[in-house]
Amino acid sequence: NMSWAGKILRVNLTAGTVTSEPLNMEWARAYLGSRGLGTKYLVNEIDPKVDPLSADNKIIWATGPLTGTMASTGGRYTVITKGPLTGAIACSNSGGYWGAELKMAGWDMVIFEGKSAKPVYLYICDDVAELRDADHLWGKSVWQTEDMLKKSHQDPLLRISSIGKSGENGVLYAAVVNDLHRAAGRSGVGAVMGSKNLKAIAVRGTKGVGNVQNPKAFMAAAKAAKKVLADNAVTGQGLPTYGTQVLMNVINEIGGLPTRNHRDVQFEGAKDISAEAMATPRKTDGKKHLVTNQACFGCTIACGRISKMDESHFSVQNKPEYWGASGGLEYEAAWALGAANGVNDLEALQYANLICNEEGFDPISFGATIGAVMELYEMGVLTKDQIGIESPFGSAKALCELADMTAKGIGFGKEIGLGSKRLTAKYGHPDLSMSVKGQEFPAYDGRVIQGIGLAYATSNRGACHLRGYTIASEVLGIPVKTEPTEHEGKPELVKAFQDATAAFDSAGVCIFTSFAWTLADVAPQVQAACGEEFTMEHLNHIGERIWNMEREFNNAAGFTKADDSLPKRLLTEAAKTGPGKGVVSKLPEMLPKYYEVRGWDSEGRPTTQTKQRLGL
Repeated sequence: NMSWAGKILRVNLTAGTVTSEPLNMEWARAYLGSRGLGTKYLVNEIDPKVDPLSADNKIIWATGPLTGTMASTGGRYTVITKGPLTGAIACSNSGGYWGAELKMAGWDMVIFEGKSAKPVYLYICDDVAELRDADHLWGKSVWQTEDMLKKSHQDPLLRISSIGKSGENGVLYAAVVNDLHRAAGRSGVGAVMGSKNLKAIAVRGTKGVGNVQNPKAFMAAAKAAKKVLADNAVTGQGLPTYGTQVLMNVINEIGGLPTRNHRDVQFEGAKDISAEAMATPRKTDGKKHLVTNQACFGCTIACGRISKMDESHFSVQNKPEYWGASGGLEYEAAWALGAANGVNDLEALQYANLICNEEGFDPISFGATIGAVMELYEMGVLTKDQIGIESPFGSAKALCELADMTAKGIGFGKEIGLGSKRLTAKYGHPDLSMSVKGQEFPAYDGRVIQGIGLAYATSNRGACHLRGYTIASEVLGIPVKTEPTEHEGKPELVKAFQDATAAFDSAGVCIFTSFAWTLADVAPQVQAACGEEFTMEHLNHIGERIWNMEREFNNAAGFTKADDSLPKRLLTEAAKTGPGKGVVSKLPEMLPKYYEVRGWDSEGRPTTQTKQRLGL
């Protein structure tokens, strides 16, 4: 009796077959679930050198042992594949309701292999799972796809994970979107889905998750953990009230807000695109941009935003379909669409955000790529004729126009869909791509905040804040305060965050719980659900095992020490203003120390001893 469902679906898209298999329980105990377990299956089954968009790549939807249970935030699932944006391991996490629904239908994960000759979707209702024709859905947006599937199955409670036009068109940072505006957002997992002619997975589960090992202990542990979330300033007040956008003014004030493609570290327009701005009535119509907050399945935090646009704004004045309340700006999206481009028009940011949700592409990579385009435009490398519109930093009009073009895959939008690494290289300025391993930076400056710079450089999926969110420590003082501009001690901090995060992700809970919880809060829940062996120390060990497994895959795929680097700008151009003025990233000093604390050789390869210790 353990809270895994105990079975997985294997879908061969080439043959059109769907088969049930027992879950490998030995692997489940060693890798927990979701990110860890899904990655174990993937690396066991594909050649690390496979072309990500070929039929030989596989793509996996995976839940964790706490997904679908009464644990707070137990609605998470991950999409795992080899990523087309990076060529590295890709594992993108999403909330909403889809993950819990899959688990309640009695499945831990779904593995897709091969490629369908024509568009299909997978329909799951408890034990029934079948591939169905999706010709009528191809070319439709995520929003239309969800609506059409709910209508055709006559089930408004069907949960859908799908791609929009960008996934079909091969935008290299296309996302997989569920519940209209929750997304497995990064690394191009949606492009892999599209390359297989797979449009959607529609799930209805009525079984629930009934095999928790010790229900009484589990209820007690879950209840205690919820109290910890409620009593914490971030998870109990800040996130419910302001959402992730609470960070915009905070990060700007410490001089860590990358602005205009990382030329600057503070944005004079930050206050105009902040959480506070979202909650202030507009001058135009007297209404607030923010309508309400919203929670994902089983979540007691509710950081999600639901927003309503100004109907008179230039981007939507003739498009009433965007006037309704819909998914609002997260901090990362607001930063990428706003500060990264010098745009301070909140409504324009929300329009671009809606397009990213509707057609399924990552607002971080998209916005950051626009930042590179605007810099190239200002340098005279790209012209109005090439782009199709005047594109200086700060142009809200260009942002909205380019979002439309990228979504539709037309004109210069095709180039933007390649991401900044390929685009800047094509026009002779590869140093202007603010990325690692081809994936764009999120919303924290890697110079002024030294730990996050090291976390970007070493993240297994390319630049990412969610693989080791050292911002918690460096900015917010959770669990301990470290000085952002100080590089000493950061290799140890980064490793600690990376290992713990892998355990949180693999359990099936949301990483935002870690503002309040440590693994000491997760362990009693996993122990009651799955068995006494899952102590805090053991979960941390599992996290470290997962991190090293991902690293081994990347090394086998051809990545080397040279790929654990940052753009020249962060290493040579110092921050110009704010508390971190004059600082560059000290990555060259931190990286060798990081390899050492990881138990890797000087080339970044896990040693035989480390692999033995972790059972790899």
